[in-house]
Amino acid sequence: MKVSRIRALRGPNLWSRHTAIEAIVSCTDTECDIAKMSGFEGRLRARFPEIGLLRLPGHAEAVTIAHVLEVAALGLQAQAGCPVTFCRTSATMEAGVYQVVFEYSEEAVGRLAFKLARDLCASALEDTPFDLPGALAQLRELDEDVRLGPSTGSIVEAAVKRNIPYRRLTEGSLVQFGWGSRQRRIQAAETDLSSAIGEAIAQDKELTKKLLEAAGVPVPQGRPVADIEDAWVAMCEIAGPVVVKPLDGNQGKGVTVNIVTREHLEIAYAAAAKISSEVLLERFIPGSDFRMLVVGDQLVAAARREPPMVIGDGVHSVRELVDQVNSDPRRGDGHATSLTKMRIDSIALARLEVQGLTVDSIPDKGRYVILRNNANLSTGGSATDVTDDVHPEMAASAVAAAQMVGLDICGVDVVCDSVLRPLDEQGGGVVEVNAAPGLRMHLQPSFGKGRAVGDAIVSMMFEAGNDGRIPLVAVAGTNGKTTTVRLISHILGCQGLRVGMTNSDGVYIQGKRIDTGDCSGPKSARNVLLHPDVDAAVFETARGGVLREGLAFDRCNVAVVTNIGMGDHLGLNYISTVEDLSVVKRVVVQNVALSGVAVLNAADPMSAAMADICPGSVTFFAQDRSHPVMAAHRAQGKRVVYVEGNQVVACENTFEQRVELSHIPITRNGVIGFQIENAMASIAAVWALGVDWDTIRRGLASFVNDAATAPGRFNFFDYRGASVIADYGHNPDAILALISAVQNMPAKKRMVVISGAGDRRDEDIRLQTEILGDVFDEVILYQDQCQRGRADGEVLSLLRAGLINAKRAKITDEINGEFLAIDTALARLMPGDLCLILIDQVDEALAHIEKTIAQS
Repeated sequence: MKVSRIRALRGPNLWSRHTAIEAIVSCTDTECDIAKMSGFEGRLRARFPEIGLLRLPGHAEAVTIAHVLEVAALGLQAQAGCPVTFCRTSATMEAGVYQVVFEYSEEAVGRLAFKLARDLCASALEDTPFDLPGALAQLRELDEDVRLGPSTGSIVEAAVKRNIPYRRLTEGSLVQFGWGSRQRRIQAAETDLSSAIGEAIAQDKELTKKLLEAAGVPVPQGRPVADIEDAWVAMCEIAGPVVVKPLDGNQGKGVTVNIVTREHLEIAYAAAAKISSEVLLERFIPGSDFRMLVVGDQLVAAARREPPMVIGDGVHSVRELVDQVNSDPRRGDGHATSLTKMRIDSIALARLEVQGLTVDSIPDKGRYVILRNNANLSTGGSATDVTDDVHPEMAASAVAAAQMVGLDICGVDVVCDSVLRPLDEQGGGVVEVNAAPGLRMHLQPSFGKGRAVGDAIVSMMFEAGNDGRIPLVAVAGTNGKTTTVRLISHILGCQGLRVGMTNSDGVYIQGKRIDTGDCSGPKSARNVLLHPDVDAAVFETARGGVLREGLAFDRCNVAVVTNIGMGDHLGLNYISTVEDLSVVKRVVVQNVALSGVAVLNAADPMSAAMADICPGSVTFFAQDRSHPVMAAHRAQGKRVVYVEGNQVVACENTFEQRVELSHIPITRNGVIGFQIENAMASIAAVWALGVDWDTIRRGLASFVNDAATAPGRFNFFDYRGASVIADYGHNPDAILALISAVQNMPAKKRMVVISGAGDRRDEDIRLQTEILGDVFDEVILYQDQCQRGRADGEVLSLLRAGLINAKRAKITDEINGEFLAIDTALARLMPGDLCLILIDQVDEALAHIEKTIAQS
């Protein structure tokens, strides 16, 4: 068993909509059927009894080690508490080589699960021990470390229910909701609109009290103290029990309440001083501790918090009682669980001493033993939901406190006897205001019902009907993707939208390129969705990115498939046939929103067949309105785009719009057939997005196919009376489309300059020159800069072989270097000639051609 590659598919992918780990696993002949491995399955089940079924009922096919890996990796995650269900193993065209795919909820956990699954299989193979409890503990611990905490998690869950996309920006709690200009961000229970000044005020306890007093909110008497002596003086001034807290603390750290002695005061002061250089002393308000959660201008939850305590049973010591309580699985060491473990520290020891106890004391049965008086969950307290009982005036006081400080999400701490009456009637008060409040006590209270506080926060951030999404178009296919992406983006820009675009040339924001190179993968698309100045996104979606990582988005408004044709890049990554390629390309169609549209080439059988798997509606395009697919679709009153005479026609039922081909410059008055198809696909896409037809016409008319607007896409130059066309065509379908275009253009002599991409199949490289040799008079072959794994001269040899039976080409030259080949061709041109240059280094080659022409 050998694993040659592991990938994380972070979005919808070839296999499913789930995030997944994909691995390439090679098995020996024996490992291709575990039934041939004596005792293996028995040893496997002895080590992992919960592994489940290795074959479905009624299926008799052999079970491979690869399949065992898949089931084990999924099962280990499930046993560790991860919500995963999907797995699959698929044989490749190579004997004994399999693609293993299984779902993960956290990538790091999925990768660890696969490693542990390999260890499990090795253990069963070699009959060595496997520590299943230890493996599950590793997975649980890692899952707890990397998954979102309960507060952030509840907000994310609420967003998902609203169909709002999200993305974690860090390994912590920073999360983006929505895309582009409609995005919002949170960190735990803080939003991107939470006031930094409000947070600073909340941390300054004395300033908070002054502001709340000004707002008429009851607060306890007290003041900052300089040292322990000053604290004693302040305590004497109050002449009653006091509370000591850090002036700028949070989460109850360093807070001690109900202090009545000098000795206890010294312990409390030391605890507060460890948290902050400034310490606040206040009058202790008797009563219960309540947390009011304010979101926006509403009180959305309230809980009574109990301090950490144990109840004596007359048998066990305080320490033993604490251990019993801490054994509750709801209690953990951090904030990932609904409750936190109680701690026996100096504050707890001091509180026990006040009660005449030590940790080894055995309290009488029924006696309440308090370990600390502040009731924060983070110090081991518990909570009881009281939301439905809060008096309206008390709720108003909590909202007033939050707004006075300036927080959109605020935890208001109140001490009083009951929430059933206003604060001033019972001598209660607001003792603290907290930014980024913990939500655990409201989500999973120890007693009472949980509250949907995550929903309240999401509703504050996104009004009803706003899902945070921007219009998103994904363009896939073999040829025409880049031009179609550029034209769609241009039309959307004409509508006044700020467009983010990715293609094989780079990443563009509002027409400005911010990244270069082939940016048709998911990483570049995700970067566009992060950008706050993007109102709409148009993505070229190449096969490589889909295979490598999946899609960058969960669903799109429009998916365009320009064509599949004879395919491209076949033989790579186990995509060997046109049918295989179609399965990859259709991923964008499978992930169209229910209200979205797939724009499909009706004249391309593989593209047209994708209509059956589209969750939304379909618009077909083809030049021939009589094509059977077009005719059937049109007869049903559905959308089609076709050519009639010298016009592109878009129709649906009785609705019809026409655009003159002469008003679409990239078609050169309808001469360039593949550009007509690109224009039709673009028209269908923006029509699906609701762009008005005046804007569509204006966008089509103003899109110029020059080297600056669409580099390497049929860029036309006039050189000394000869026509020069530069294009990035690099597969047989592209060559056929280019030939169809240039044959419609008059020329005394036709010349072509071509190289070949080394990562194509031999037959695909040969076929390009087989096609060209029948149409062009002269062929100049060149070896480009990057051979992509081929030996020196190997590509030229294949191109030359394709010309052996050429019907027309009489002159063939071989040149080492793209620019020298271009110069050679240009030097031979006479007025009235035509030269097609199939460029490799797009930007550099175009710049070289433009410079040469400018100097002529």
